[in-house]
Formats: sequence, C-alpha cells, structure tokens
Amino acid sequence: MLQKLNPLAVLLTLLTIFFSPALFASTGESTDLTSHFIGYAAVLLFAIAYCIVMLEDVLHVRKSKPVLVAAGIIWAMIGFYYSQNGMPHIAEAAFRHNLLEYAELFFFLLVAMTYINAMEERQLFDALRSWMVNKGFTLRLIFWLTGILAFFISPIADNLTTALLMCAIVMKVGGSNHKFIALACINIVIAANAGGAFSPFGDITTLMVWQKGMVQFGDFFSLFLPSAVNFLVPATIMSFFISNEVAQGDGDVIHMKRGAMRIVGLFLLTICFAVLGHSFLGMPPVLGMMTGLGVLQFFAFFLRKTHKSYYEDAIKGSRDRVEHERLRNLGDGVPFDIFNKVAKAEWDTLLFFYGVVVCVGGLGFIGYLSMVSEAMYGNWDVTYANVTVGVLSAIVDKIFR
Repeated sequence: MLQKLNPLAVLLTLLTIFFSPALFASTGESTDLTSHFIGYAAVLLFAIAYCIVMLEDVLHVRKSKPVLVAAGIIWAMIGFYYSQNGMPHIAEAAFRHNLLEYAELFFFLLVAMTYINAMEERQLFDALRSWMVNKGFTLRLIFWLTGILAFFISPIADNLTTALLMCAIVMKVGGSNHKFIALACINIVIAANAGGAFSPFGDITTLMVWQKGMVQFGDFFSLFLPSAVNFLVPATIMSFFISNEVAQGDGDVIHMKRGAMRIVGLFLLTICFAVLGHSFLGMPPVLGMMTGLGVLQFFAFFLRKTHKSYYEDAIKGSRDRVEHERLRNLGDGVPFDIFNKVAKAEWDTLLFFYGVVVCVGGLGFIGYLSMVSEAMYGNWDVTYANVTVGVLSAIVDKIFR
C-alpha cells in the first residue's frame, strides 16, 4: 500500500480485474474501438504515460502526473465519440463505474496509511528497533528475527513499511559489516514480499483482487505454505554466510508514546470490521475500514483531551530524574492530531491509482483488455501465462525500483 510501486505488476493486476463481463453490466452496450483512431491514440497515450511513470527516478516527475493527464484525455476522447453518436449516457455510466472502483480503493488505502502513520508517530517502530538493537543478539539471530518479523508483519501492514523498519534495524546493528547488511536486507525484502502474498492487506495487488471479490479472504491463506517456502529456502541458504558474533547496540532506549499499543489494537479491530463486513454482510471492505477510522478519531479525541492531565499526574508521581525529564518533554509536546496523520498519507500514490484505474477502465471500455486477456489466457496455459507475468514484472521492478 505504501510501497514503491511495480508499474507492470499494477497494470497486469488491473487488466485481470477489469476484464470481467460484469464491468459493463450496468453501463449499456459498448462499441469496439480497438481499430478506431481513438483506440490507437488511447493505447499510445497510456504507453507514454507509463513510460514516464517507470522513469520516475530518472526524470524526477511524480508518477501521478502523467497518468492523471492520460486518464482525462482518454475519457475525453471516449466521451466525444459517444456524444457524436448520440450515446453520451453510456460513456458517462462507464466512467462512473470506474470512479466507484477507485473510490473504494482510495478510502481503503487512506485508512491503512493513516493507521501506519499514527503508529509511526507514537514511536512504535522506533521502540521495536531500539529493543532489538540493544538486546545482545547474534548477527545470525537478528538475520532470522528480522526476516520472520517481516514475513508476519507485512500481511497486516505493507511491504515497504515492514522492509524499511527491519532494514533500519539491520543497518543499525551491522555498522561497517556490509556483507551482513546486504544479505539481511535481501532476506527482509524476500520475506516481506512472500508474507504479503498470503493476505489481502500485504500488497496492493492482493488488495485489489480481494476488493473486487475475485478471491475470498480465507482463500489467500492457502498460499501460506508456498509463501513460507519462498522465504525459508533462500533465507536458510543465506544464513550460512552470516557470522555468529554478538551484535553491538548503541545503548539508546526509545519508549513508545502513550496509546501506541491501543492504536495497534484498533488497527486490528478495523481489519476485523473490513473482513467480517465483507464476508458475512456482503458489504465492501471499505465500509469496515472507514468505520475503523471513525473509532481512531474518537481515540485521538480522548488522547488530546487527557494529554495535559495525564502527563501532569505522571510527572508528580515520577521520582527518577531521567524519567521525570522524559515525561515533561512528552507533556510539552503537541497532542495527538489525527488529521496530521491523514495529511501525511502517500497522496502521490493515491492519485497515481486514480489515474491507473481510470486509464485501464477506459482501455477496457474501448475493448483492448478482452483482446489482451484472450491472447494471454485463451491461447496459453494458465500456469505459463502467470509465470511469464511474474518474470516480466520482476525484470521491470529491478530496473526501475
């Protein structure tokens, strides 16, 4: 959800999701424009926009800009054609359908990002890093601990947040031991990606597939064993090249701010809202996520209202000078503000997904997605098609990440 995006993986996932007979169920009969000038222009425009996205690190142009412009032009061309042929309502209904698809994804990701930012502000991740660094573990044990934690945290949070957290621990511990840092970070990346595959929340692709209703929540867990194998096999091989020397911490102790663990509990509760609402009530997962955001807002209100009195009482009861000073600094700090966490969401990523969803929806409405889907999954064996997609996305990711 917060991760650096693999453009081809996102594109191929959206292709699979949007190629569905249900796409036009409520939008009327569309016209095949794949051989029309508008169709060719839409493909060319989308290709140019995606090339700019993949060259983001080279051009220093945020990835949302080209796809936002491409989405607008593609649907403007579609709207022009249908208006000229007396069917503007069909194009309008199709666009509204795609907008609804994006709205569900947008609010789901916004809530998840807000919770992650709230946990980060409460120093949950910093405290975990401090604990592991100062515990006196061996390098090999830290190699395994960071990998295992990455594997089990990524299904709940996301790949990038998990990888950054664990890699920060590794870099803190490794110091000048570049061999350990390199192997441990590779292990973390593998573990985070493997762990994110057996949960709808671990990766943007699994989230889109689940929200679309193509795979049920419980079905993802059938991937746990292959995901574990994908993590454990390379980790075991790499562990033989990690020494057993004791890691040296810096002695810094970081404490979580008030309410950190309760926010974790609320995040898990929010996920339960989304899963149960979708599984038992048939409601979109975003409903549960937005309900959870409301609960977090109430908790933020509680933290703000009790901030001053809580720290005043804690300072009065503190006898240790160091603890007394720490509490005073926290008490003088800015109270928890939920809207600051919302503001820190990855807005470029959210706008990027708007552009991609709308662009792909436009190409699907023109008729290209059915054509590509038939070429890949109609003429090839499904396994070979999926392997090819995986290999291609890995190559693109390696080049542009």
